[in-house]
Amino acid sequence: MVTSEKQVGNLSTALIVGASRGLGLGLVQEYLDRGWQVIATERRPGSSEALAALARDTLTIEALDIDDEAAIAALAQRLAGSTLDLLYVNAGISDDSSVPIGQVATAEFDRVMRTNALGPMRVVERLAEWVKPQGTIAVMTSALGSVSTEPSAGYDLYSASKAALNRLMRGYAVRAGAERTLLAVMPGWVKTEMGGDAAPLDVKTSVHGIADAIAARSGTPGLTFIDYSNAVLPW
Repeated sequence: MVTSEKQVGNLSTALIVGASRGLGLGLVQEYLDRGWQVIATERRPGSSEALAALARDTLTIEALDIDDEAAIAALAQRLAGSTLDLLYVNAGISDDSSVPIGQVATAEFDRVMRTNALGPMRVVERLAEWVKPQGTIAVMTSALGSVSTEPSAGYDLYSASKAALNRLMRGYAVRAGAERTLLAVMPGWVKTEMGGDAAPLDVKTSVHGIADAIAARSGTPGLTFIDYSNAVLPW
């Protein structure tokens, strides 16, 4: 059953960054089905046929390369005057999980850290001004980024990039104050290009749970690390 979350007289608005495929695309579909106005970004204009196929009056597609600081600033300019109920930064990449950190090339380290940690935080910092004071800012992270739990074998660089994102969000929460709802969200192990076919969750289950968790947390100030079922995870 699709949940309607329309506000009286107007639609709630979500900006989903990194929406060309996988979980980002699933989140766009989920929020459209819930009656939201959605702004979705893809890396290159017109690069996602799947995103284009969702076209309707309540969907706006913008181009954004999360690694390009000037592009983030340009998107912020194009959104001037907008009012967002939700900013969700989904963009992220993986690397070869079998390569131990001591063997990772410097360029690869820089690429993964820039896209998974620095880029999302630049988006959050630059676009937060368009989020309502009582709105929600969320980033897609991973339980692999938890430094208080036993690490899995492999995934050294990816885990470090998500730990960095979690820590940077915690720093941002201190600087931004406690008025907004801030979330670091673990989507679960999902059947995507990154998650692989062995993953136990499908995209629809994950994004439906994420949207429900965000709705449940809405209006709760401060930063929380949760999974798609709204369970709190250890930092």
